[in-house]
Amino acid sequence: MFLFIRLWVTRGTLSPIAILLAACALQTAILALAQHYHVPGMRFVQPITATLVPPIAWCAFQWTAVRPANRSDLLHLLGPLTAVAALITAPRFLDIFVPGTFAVYGCAILFLSRKGPDAQPRSFLVDGNLPSRIWQVIGAALIVSAFSDVLIVAAIAGGFEHLRPWIISLFSIGNLLLIGIISLSDHLRAEETNQEEPRRTSSTEAEQQVWKRVQTYMEDHRPYLDPDLTLLRLSRKLGVPAKTLSTIINQETGENVSRYVNDARIAAAQKALIDGESVTSAMLSCGFNTKSNFNREFLRIAGSSPSKWLANEMAPENQP
Repeated sequence: MFLFIRLWVTRGTLSPIAILLAACALQTAILALAQHYHVPGMRFVQPITATLVPPIAWCAFQWTAVRPANRSDLLHLLGPLTAVAALITAPRFLDIFVPGTFAVYGCAILFLSRKGPDAQPRSFLVDGNLPSRIWQVIGAALIVSAFSDVLIVAAIAGGFEHLRPWIISLFSIGNLLLIGIISLSDHLRAEETNQEEPRRTSSTEAEQQVWKRVQTYMEDHRPYLDPDLTLLRLSRKLGVPAKTLSTIINQETGENVSRYVNDARIAAAQKALIDGESVTSAMLSCGFNTKSNFNREFLRIAGSSPSKWLANEMAPENQP
């Protein structure tokens, strides 16, 4: 709950990530009340609230990285409603349904996040692959929560029933806390917009024209200098669907959009360093807002840190 309040206060809005944190806080509280304090009725509430966490994590992933919310997201309420029905008619079914829900949503997040930044048009390109990796951790955490139920069955079969509440608490609270902590990462920021993406109109000749437009736009307008640039925002400026734009850039450069944009940023930073700007000034002027992102991308492209690269470039043997 502290992490939820901190995120809400610092960002000034009830974001999808904040909603996920609130769900994690609720579930950890109910777990404690049911398994350790034995509050009447909490054992019946626990499986219902548990089935809320995975779909909220999925929606947070979609709304933060992929697309805005839409009415189809209401279908995810079928999970908790199924849990309520099972609690009334077939309680034993919950032993399969609850961990299955965590496993299915965890695998879905893990699978889609592995596609990288081009499949996450709402993520900021300056963050590179980090948002994808964070979502992979969240997906894996959901899967681990499902695995804890296997341990519970093994403990019961082995005559260690007394370990059941500890397994539930340690695995569930540990994983939910992990989700909470990494959810505070600035790399899970997302562009807030309700504008629609342009309609797809593509052919081989049209794609070649789009690529020329991309090169011209990058050279003339230098959109990469904006640290808040996203694939979605770039696609709107060019009037090209995000998926089409990422495909064309990948075909022409062999890299994803994030790397293509960050290549241009590092080239601008290198020019600024040669012109006498400090490392920090060059970092800020070329579209990076954190040293970690800047140093990571500079090392990837130049093979060394900015200071070492500059020293090598300014060495007498490298001067014209």
